[in-house]
Amino acid sequence: MAERIAVVASYLGVLLGIGILARVRRRKTPDDYFLASRTLPGWVLFLTMAATNFSAFTVFGFSGAGWRIGYAFYPIMAFGTGFMALTFVLVGHPVWRLGKEHGLVTPPELVFQRTKSPGLRLVFFLVMAAFTLPYLAIQPMAAGYALASLFGVPYYVGAVAVTAVILAYVLLGGFRGEVWTDVFQGVMMIVFMALGLAAVAAPFGGLAAANRTAATELPALFSRPGLDGTFTPGIWFGYMILWFLCDPMFPQLFQRFYAAKSRRGLSTTMALYPLVTGLLFLFPVAIGVIGRLSYPHLPAGTASDQILPLLLHRHASPLVETLVLSAGLAALITTLDSQLLTLSSMFTHDVYRPLRARLGRPSARPSEWVGRAFVVVLGLAGLALAYRPPATFLEITTEAFTGLAVLFPTVIGALYWPRMAPGAAIVSIVVGEGLVVAYHLKALPTFGTLPVVPVVAATAVILIVGSLLTGRGRPRPAPLPGALSRGATVAWAGGLSALFLASLDFWAWEDGRLGWLGFPWWVWYSLGLCAVLAAAFWALGRAIERCAPHRESRALESEDGGAPEEG
Repeated sequence: MAERIAVVASYLGVLLGIGILARVRRRKTPDDYFLASRTLPGWVLFLTMAATNFSAFTVFGFSGAGWRIGYAFYPIMAFGTGFMALTFVLVGHPVWRLGKEHGLVTPPELVFQRTKSPGLRLVFFLVMAAFTLPYLAIQPMAAGYALASLFGVPYYVGAVAVTAVILAYVLLGGFRGEVWTDVFQGVMMIVFMALGLAAVAAPFGGLAAANRTAATELPALFSRPGLDGTFTPGIWFGYMILWFLCDPMFPQLFQRFYAAKSRRGLSTTMALYPLVTGLLFLFPVAIGVIGRLSYPHLPAGTASDQILPLLLHRHASPLVETLVLSAGLAALITTLDSQLLTLSSMFTHDVYRPLRARLGRPSARPSEWVGRAFVVVLGLAGLALAYRPPATFLEITTEAFTGLAVLFPTVIGALYWPRMAPGAAIVSIVVGEGLVVAYHLKALPTFGTLPVVPVVAATAVILIVGSLLTGRGRPRPAPLPGALSRGATVAWAGGLSALFLASLDFWAWEDGRLGWLGFPWWVWYSLGLCAVLAAAFWALGRAIERCAPHRESRALESEDGGAPEEG
């Protein structure tokens, strides 16, 4: 027990130390507190993007899904999340440019800058906050599971303790402290999850032997549909689309677009992302599958999300158990701290400051104490939602992510379509979220896929038709220039679409043959596609870097006759 306490105390102490150091180095400006003065180099941006996106869902939710479904969950997450990184240039590049030009800090500010609609700005904030809170709540839930396994403390005591530490270093260091803890914890997560897989597989003769034994006892875990035929082609396609639409709408990821030092940092992050998703995501899914050998049955409900601590407690030494669960803590902490800080910045910039202006007391800079107070409120709200877990991590995140995906058409319209009408955008979002509620109540058909597909399709149609009917005669923002020529854009769209279709390998649906290390052969196929995708993204990023400055300069010259500096 003393060994476990020392490891966890040292880990949490390092986090607080980073927060204190960041406070010493921090400039006393809101731009530094919320965005580290927009100076993140490429490798730091990549690590903080990855660590922020890989949450408790990645460690505890993925292992739980591996136990319930099997290896079929891996390609959806690895290639699907890797492909999502395309939005780091599709959305990230123009957001970065506009942020530098106009001093933007939050996602709703971007929408307001492009549409000049206070109503759309408020609706955007409310949706982001409402659907981030359930995702925020799974982080203290996972903390409770981890500390209960390590120290035998009650679940909720663990949730409160970790949330308190996160609140402390976020309040101390702001975004700069958060980013450097992300770098530290992101590396730790990869190393210790690999260690966890080795520890869980060792009692069964190693990874290859454990996989083959599991394939013999429960072959459905090694099939493409998964156990009980979970993933039909329609459901598979729905999840792939869900990650693409929702991930860039995570407020904590969206805000990091502003923080990049240069366009190249976003391109580098895009290229490296499929590599880390292909590697890291295999570890927790494999842990869950192998977990069936030790725990062939678990109580219904959320119990499968606790398979990782259960396995470590049974099979690993106290030191290894503590190190691996510390990696789980790293995953949830890097997401929770980002969610708290980003939602706080949104409240101060998109609610508090406009409200002061309407009351006749405008403030050039939001008071820092307001943001800090809102961080505490959000932390308490997350704890309240975590008190009694309502569903598995996968179920919670799927519904929350669908609510965020509704915002994607509005962001694309604000960036690329000058005719988008703010009123039509508001109606499309309200109707879209109404459909999310209807699907939650199981009141509508899914057409054999996930609700996100019909919901976002309806949202986009309402936005387009409404804008065409009502958007004429209104002031419109200038269109943002495309980074590539039209011909190059078509060629890249065709090539990347072919890669996406190759990932939907329905021809392997009933193929359960095993490959190297006892993994299904199509696991290696998916990992190889992730590597090809990374290479394609690297080439795309370099092409954009060569073309974008020239095309942006020409567009700006046509607007004002000048030759501005590249942003």
